[in-house]
Amino acid sequence: MSQVRRILQVCLLLIPALVAGIPPAAAEYADVVLNRRAEKEGMRPVIFPHWFHRIRFRCKVCHQELGFKMRVGSNDVRMSDIVEGKFCGACHNGDVAWAPDQCDLCHSAKRGLPTGIYGGHETLGPGRW
Repeated sequence: MSQVRRILQVCLLLIPALVAGIPPAAAEYADVVLNRRAEKEGMRPVIFPHWFHRIRFRCKVCHQELGFKMRVGSNDVRMSDIVEGKFCGACHNGDVAWAPDQCDLCHSAKRGLPTGIYGGHETLGPGRW
């Protein structure tokens, strides 16, 4: 019963944001912006909140088990892959986390942001310390 109550609490907190519309977001410290194809296909760029995920999962979950390379711009992630359960779609499947049909939850960046890490990127990934 407590899980149902928690879900209701989260929904009640999100309703005002959804009704008001979610404005485009700016990337924050250590966020990864993915914009290889998004704007070319008429979508806002993706903001991936790396540290939000990192405090919940070990690096190997995404970078070994799901196949993400540890270099900005080196992952060729397509929506068709995500829908098929690859990359982000391993968790964003409607059971573990929201499904890929909720576009604006990921495609939330301001238009024009290039692919990259914003803040906290002094090493630029393995091999460049």
